[in-house]
Amino acid sequence: MLDPVPGSPQPSGAAVPRSPADRPGRLGVGVVGGGRVGAVLGAALRAAGHAVVGASGVSEATRERVDVLLPGVPLLEVPEVVRRAELVLLAVPDDALADLVAGLAATGAWQPGQLVVHTAGRHGVEVLAPARAAGGIPLAVHPAMTFTGTSLDLARLVDCCFAVTAPGPVLPVAQALVVEMGGDPVVVAEQDRPLYHAALSHGANHLVTLVAQARELLAAAGVAEPGRVLGPLLGASLDGALRAGDDALTGPVARGDAGTLETHRAALAEHARRSGSQEVSATHRALARATAERALARGRLSPEAAARMLALLADDPS
Repeated sequence: MLDPVPGSPQPSGAAVPRSPADRPGRLGVGVVGGGRVGAVLGAALRAAGHAVVGASGVSEATRERVDVLLPGVPLLEVPEVVRRAELVLLAVPDDALADLVAGLAATGAWQPGQLVVHTAGRHGVEVLAPARAAGGIPLAVHPAMTFTGTSLDLARLVDCCFAVTAPGPVLPVAQALVVEMGGDPVVVAEQDRPLYHAALSHGANHLVTLVAQARELLAAAGVAEPGRVLGPLLGASLDGALRAGDDALTGPVARGDAGTLETHRAALAEHARRSGSQEVSATHRALARATAERALARGRLSPEAAARMLALLADDPS
């Protein structure tokens, strides 16, 4: 179905290197959900030599995205996309996936031997059970990346980690698909998918909230270009955290500097009063408490210093 190892040596005597589309095992791919993820992954599979035979989507943004990333690919109704495809790529919201798969099964849309691949982070392959019962081959492939829905994402797919979940006999197929798209497959067990996805969401989504709040405070402090001030600092912090985890922690909480923390809490309380929102102050308090508790557990803070810090964080000064 797929080349066992993309880029493997060709037999001696091979005359002319073949284009990706001429390799054996090329598939007709149907993209159900031509949003940011579906259109980009469809384009990546097309670049690997597979033929995208159809895509679904009704919004104007989807139509424009498909026109740019998958030129010449027809926009079709979902059942027709599934009917035409040997590999169906389901790139729909997590909460919509189960009903979509079951609904297609109820109409007899799934075909024996058809690869059914979804990109939802929290689901493994159990959600594809109705397709599997009809003879489909279930694969769960989730890229650990945020998508813009533009060609920029194709370059970012290179070396991007993909969580791969599949029944043992077909796990190599899922891994090969990821490699063809330029990614790095990481096997995640069915029962671990929710925790895996929570980790990504907690890190990526809440990082955006945290940075936006820091920008808000800098703007309130009169800094004209908050992003310019934060960029080098946050870049270094992220790099250190990825390399060293809790050992990269710096700042007043890790030092047990109660006076500085008290000053920060008072300044944030004043910002809350002026802005009419407790959001930033509450986030700071929750994260500072978590930081103090982690620093205590890892021996970065003495019990006495941690007790002082946590006492300051027990009540919101506002």
